[in-house]
Amino acid sequence: MRSADLPEVRSIHLFQDMEEATFDAILKAAYFQTFPDHVDLIQEGDPADFLYVVVEGCVELFATSNDRETTMAMVPPIGTFILAATLKDAAYLMSARTCQRSRILMIPSEDIRAALKKDKAFAAAIIWELASCYRAVVKEHKSLKLRTGVERLANRLLRYHNDQGRNGSLLLPHDKRTLASLLGMAPENLSRAFNTLKPFGVKVDGARIHLDNLPALETLAKPNALIDDRTI
Repeated sequence: MRSADLPEVRSIHLFQDMEEATFDAILKAAYFQTFPDHVDLIQEGDPADFLYVVVEGCVELFATSNDRETTMAMVPPIGTFILAATLKDAAYLMSARTCQRSRILMIPSEDIRAALKKDKAFAAAIIWELASCYRAVVKEHKSLKLRTGVERLANRLLRYHNDQGRNGSLLLPHDKRTLASLLGMAPENLSRAFNTLKPFGVKVDGARIHLDNLPALETLAKPNALIDDRTI
């Protein structure tokens, strides 16, 4: 780890309040690595050797079974994966790959576990991170269980629209196959869902989506803060 990188690492929420000695200890074997697009980082079932922190770019978490594959989550900056496996010294439950050029901080899992045992501030930050991840999973599960595919798509478009400035259009951050997988849909069902949303002012122009009737789309989507508000 270069000394020039230390302030950037220290600014990451997990490490902001930890003791200086603990911070120095976990960085002895830590390093930054830049990966190109579509590089496999970890494989489900493998031991959790490192904690990964996405500093730049984006990482896709995915899982496979019975010749099927699904996207579980997208990890933008600043995000960790896979923290629970690191703490339990257990196998990864998901695989990960970059979905664009990404700069990632890698810290040996054994150093994370050692720091957790002796640094109360770091332990509190870990608990906060795990709680946030758990609540995010619950919200995604609620959306899958309680909404139709069309409603899930409508609410995801509203989320992207809010994130991108609410100017009447948005750019899909992922390709449509990945978006379909995130929403628990087959690609052909995603296409049908977009067609269903046309009367509600949704126009598709490649990756650019125009929302010409926000009140109608919001009436259909029925956003729920306990599912859609990421600050709760």
